[in-house]
Amino acid sequence: MEIKRVGIVLRPSAPDLKEIFFKVKQAFEKENIEVLIDSISASMIGVLGQEFDVMCKESDILVSLGGDGTLISLVRRSYRYHKPVLGIYLGKLGFLTDVLPDNIEEFIKKLKKGEVRIDNRMMMEASISNKKEKMYSFNDIVITRQAISKMIHIDAFIDKKWFNTYYGDGLIISTPTGSTAYNLASGGPVVYPLTNAYILTPICPHSLTQRPLVLPADFEIEIRTKTENALMVVDGQEIYEFSPKDTITIKRAQIGAKLVHRKERNYFEVLRKKLHWGM
Repeated sequence: MEIKRVGIVLRPSAPDLKEIFFKVKQAFEKENIEVLIDSISASMIGVLGQEFDVMCKESDILVSLGGDGTLISLVRRSYRYHKPVLGIYLGKLGFLTDVLPDNIEEFIKKLKKGEVRIDNRMMMEASISNKKEKMYSFNDIVITRQAISKMIHIDAFIDKKWFNTYYGDGLIISTPTGSTAYNLASGGPVVYPLTNAYILTPICPHSLTQRPLVLPADFEIEIRTKTENALMVVDGQEIYEFSPKDTITIKRAQIGAKLVHRKERNYFEVLRKKLHWGM
């Protein structure tokens, strides 16, 4: 993969990343790779930047400087450009970001030689019947109520056929990548991230018989609410309101997200360390 230009996005509200940004920028430029930065990140640290869409179009790969949340946001916002995304790890968890700033020079040399791994991760495409817009999710789509004091009725359909009604605090529809996030905290299963599957996990269901469900991604899921307006939260970062008259349709996006990793990265080792298994 020939790389002439990279686009960098910084973790929001973190002007202290200025020094690290220049360290990363210098490392790329040392290998004759031009560095762009999006305008919002640039204004935060007092440098000139490019509009996000322009940066995405002109870059060969995109780089997030922050934690998993920064990378998730970058993957979703840049999805239409289908550029590989590299996460430089500055967060506290790091299921997705695995390159440290101190190792960036060595990694860039491997990147130029093609000695890296590019994982293709499933994305979900969602739409609401009263909106033309399509939403894309890398981690999860959460259906929940507007008022914290009330429960929500959710009718779920698979390939147009009703199969369940969830009654409780809501429903998480997760990708395998998102299985270690809200899904895991709600009692859902961990699913290998390169699997093509949905994980449907009820949030605090009123019935003890409601359990998480793993489905092949070939199915199409429809969601409706019975009583009053509800919320659809995409990747914990974008919120959409819908009514009992609306139908939410969720399906696998035609093209997945491309994540750039070290060749030697082992998912199960990351899982064991982050979840403190066997310790």
